[in-house]
Parts: sequence; structure tokens; C-alpha cells
Amino acid sequence: MGTTGQTGRHILDELDRDAGGARIRIGVRKQKDLERLRAEGRKAVLFDLDDPRTFAAALCGVDRMNILTGYTIAMTHQTKTVVDAAKKAGVRHIVNQGVFAADDATDSKYSWFALVEAYIEASDIAWTHLHPNVFLENMLSTSPPVGGTFETFWGENRVGYVALHDLAAVTAKVLRDGPERHGSRDYYLSTETMTSTELAAALSDVLDRKIGFATLGPADLEERFKKGTVEVEDWYARSGFELLTQFADGRMGYMGTVKDDVPYLLGRPAIGVRAWAEMHREQLLAFVDQTEG
Repeated sequence: MGTTGQTGRHILDELDRDAGGARIRIGVRKQKDLERLRAEGRKAVLFDLDDPRTFAAALCGVDRMNILTGYTIAMTHQTKTVVDAAKKAGVRHIVNQGVFAADDATDSKYSWFALVEAYIEASDIAWTHLHPNVFLENMLSTSPPVGGTFETFWGENRVGYVALHDLAAVTAKVLRDGPERHGSRDYYLSTETMTSTELAAALSDVLDRKIGFATLGPADLEERFKKGTVEVEDWYARSGFELLTQFADGRMGYMGTVKDDVPYLLGRPAIGVRAWAEMHREQLLAFVDQTEG
């Protein structure tokens, strides 16, 4: 699932390098993606989380599946229906990508993930939950250092980061190894923590440019939603305000902790912030050299 997105395509790349003898079936929701993948010689099927009629044929014969959903309340009914279908199809192992959350988290998005995880665990299908913290790749999408300045919504609060390459490698590893090794396991991916000042300093060192940051808050995010700069559903918007509020008042302080299972799974250190910046140096510099407007 999700192979047309930033996470799923990395997972597919990892499986292309080493599928462990498995046959890979790719589920896509758009006809144009289906045709493109089939033209590339891929085993692709229609698999739309909002259309359960696509589930049976897509899941027939599937042994293990990776679940990737959007960060909206839709994940609750989407996961419920797809897990029910997986059980009927005889799927033996579900690898679910969640969030880096405390057990008693009250932010709505994190609560939706908790409900999703509980339903998967109650299905009698073997499960593995992955819990990544903030993606470093956000520096290439939602918070790029345009003109030498990136935006941050958590000020000087310490935040844990993970590279999508590590998340993808872990996902592929768990899928290859299967439920005998990874069933009923939670794996956490918060590999290095930094404040915004430390992150700016690290990027400055790697890029050999002066990098700064602009601190934004819930009100700034709300203004963007109202202007239509960022198009999201109302549930998601309200959840974003709540998350930033909880960052500010300390209830989400755990987001600034290291909990790194990458070495235990991959036998190597996780990719740190500076190493990641080196890997993406040219992309980052392209943003730095941009001028507003």
C-alpha cells in the first residue's frame, strides 16, 4: 500500500533490493497508477481503502500486508474494513505504520491510531506496529529551508527524528522475516533528538550555509487553514491545533526522546540528522538558494 507516496515508494525500493523470495503485490487506488505499474511489469491491483469492493481480489492469496493510512479519522473505518477483509482472505501478518505516541495520548490523531492498533490486535492476525517519530524528509516537503530558513511549529522543544530510509528498511525487514520473528511486537523509531536551534546548526554545518528557523504556533497554522494555503479536513485541522497546544504545554514531551530499535532490526546504526543532510545535500541547497516570491 502507498507505493505512490513518500514512505511506500521507499519500502518498495527496499523490497526490490531484497524481497527474500517473496512475490510482491502492489495495491493502488488510481487507474492511471495501475496502468503505469503494470506497464513496468509490476504485479499491481486496484486497492482503494474507501472502496471495500476492491479488497477481495486484491487480498486473495496474500500472506503478509503492510498497512499505510492517511492521518485522518478515515483511518478508523478504513482499517476496520480492510482488517476484516484480510481475515477472510487468510492474511497471516499485518505490519501497521503508526505514530510515536504515549499509551495515554489525548491528541485526536494519536487516539485514532490507538483505536486502529487495538482493532488489528483483536483480529487474531499476527501483527507488528511501527512507531516512527518526525520524518526528516519533512525538510524536503512541508518545512524546507527556503532561502536559508525552515519553519518549525514546536519552537525550542526537543523533537525526535527518523529518516524514511530507515523506516522503509525496517518495514521491509519485518515483512521479509514474517510473524514468527516479529509477531506481537512494537518497534519504535525515534533515532536522534534535536531542538530547532540544534537542527539549524547541524544543517548549517553540512550545507556550509547559514541556516535559521522561524517559529510558528497554532494560530499561524489556523490562519493557513483558513486561507486555504493548506487543504485538510476539519477533523485534521482541529487535531493539528491540539497537537501544537500539547507540545507547548508539555503533554507531548515524550516526542523529544530517543527510542531507537533500528540497530536491533537492521544490525547497523540509524541514519542521523547530519548523515541524512549529507545524503540530501543537493536537494536542501536547492531550497536554500531559492528566494521568496
